[in-house]
Order: sequence, then C-alpha cells, then structure tokens
Amino acid sequence: MFGITGHTRVYIRTGATDGRLDFEGLKALTVNVIREDPMCGHLMVFCNAPRNRIKLLWWDGAGFYIATKRMRRGGFDFPKDPGAVAKMSLQQLELLLKGADLIRRPPGR
Repeated sequence: MFGITGHTRVYIRTGATDGRLDFEGLKALTVNVIREDPMCGHLMVFCNAPRNRIKLLWWDGAGFYIATKRMRRGGFDFPKDPGAVAKMSLQQLELLLKGADLIRRPPGR
C-alpha cells in the first residue's frame, strides 16, 4: 500500500529533534544533517528530547508523509548522540516503534 519494501533504507537523526517541525523543517534536516535527498523514498526518523515521540518522514513518489508515534508511558530507546546519523533495518525500526530496548547497556544501568 505505501511502497515501503525490504529495499527501503531507514536513516535516523540521533539526539533530539524539535517535535514542532513540519514537512519543511524535517526535509531541511534530511538534506543538511542526514545528507540525503528527502525525495529518495527512504524513511527518515527523528525523536524529540524527552524521547517519547518519534516522527517518520517519507516520500512516496507523489508527496510526503509524516507519521508520529507517542508513547503513553516510558520512552523510545533512541540514540542520544546529538546530530549524528545512523542507519537501521526496517525490522529494527519496527522493534524501536514497539518500545524494544535496542541499545545495549552494561548490567546494572
């Protein structure tokens, strides 16, 4: 339905992103920070400072989608490195959106 396939890459901007950003703001971060064309058809992922909301930006060939997910309790296990860029698989993104702990931490932390 949406055209997201196994070939779709997932890019994440680590650290906090202003949750008020709209299409234009997220497109600008995609170009200036992630260094990708926002119309490439890949998923761009952003998280707010409290790490309780994630936004996805995606171009389907005709227009942009923004999807937002807010956790009712707790937060997302989102990388904190400010302004870095990382890649993940669609499977990892699915786990992240379900609230899974993806960042390995030493025991007791």
